[in-house]
Amino acid sequence: MKSMRRVFRLFRIWVLSLSSFFLLFPSLIYAQGFPTKPITLYCGFGAGAATDITARMLAGEAEKTLGVPIVVENKPGGGTTVCASLVASKKGDGYTLGLGSSQVITASPHLMILSYDPLKDFTPVMQYTYYLSALIVLSESPFKTITDLITYAKTHPGMSYGSTGMYGQSHLSTFQLARCKGLQLKHVPFNSGTAVATALMGKHVDMATSGDRLMSYVKQGLMRLLVNYNVETRDPAFPEVPILTELGCRDIPPNRMFIYGPKGLSDSASMKLSEAFKRASETPKFQKLLKDLDLPYNFKGRSQLEKELPEEYEFLKNFFNEIGVKRGSSS
Repeated sequence: MKSMRRVFRLFRIWVLSLSSFFLLFPSLIYAQGFPTKPITLYCGFGAGAATDITARMLAGEAEKTLGVPIVVENKPGGGTTVCASLVASKKGDGYTLGLGSSQVITASPHLMILSYDPLKDFTPVMQYTYYLSALIVLSESPFKTITDLITYAKTHPGMSYGSTGMYGQSHLSTFQLARCKGLQLKHVPFNSGTAVATALMGKHVDMATSGDRLMSYVKQGLMRLLVNYNVETRDPAFPEVPILTELGCRDIPPNRMFIYGPKGLSDSASMKLSEAFKRASETPKFQKLLKDLDLPYNFKGRSQLEKELPEEYEFLKNFFNEIGVKRGSSS
């Protein structure tokens, strides 16, 4: 009888211990079987945009590794903050992800009032590229180099340039160029790269700057690059075109394309997601897509992003304070 009581007591202890384990480590147990159902990937841009195209190919390739469907849904608006707000409101179980630009963490919080905390409400998964931008003129322009333009602009204040929006990456880099070289340039914001190109082709602005570098027009010989922004080295395809820092000017951190989840995403689940999307990003099919879109391949994982994004957040916070931009300026 005593023996049976002892066995029963040990059994109770074992059951309680096992229950405590499941209570203390639910995310660990859950992540081991992850994923078991479809994943939703919200894209912060509209259908047909370069980011949307890359999102759909990445999803199609990554689901082969993960073994479950990855459904891409477009949630554009607010400089991709609409998408970010939606992702921040979801559970960090790995089944809801966002794909968009890193400005939702680094820049937008300094410009508009948002429903999320940029440094606490997200778990970065992986970065696969970043946007390039450049200062561009028509091929018929008398300015053959950036030096030609700077020399002329110093004695002709009020030259205009179009960009894809107030306080966007391309606007801020040109602002830095003007500030650095003592130029008085007039900024004319548009809502898309197509609108910027149309304005330049119609000579409604003297020059343009865009996140896609208007490469289709450059390749056709209709436009010319004068200076590349947001990079550390010259583009091998345009070795004669300098980068902004070569002119002695401070540039703006690059705007990354990255995948992220809500806060609370387990290390195990984020690792599985990162590995699957990394494998997808390395396929020849996806590499060709990036090349066709004039986007550089640049993979970074969770640990790198968790270090670099807060640093860029602080850089832009100080930068906007320095130039007197207040929250609400681009709302």
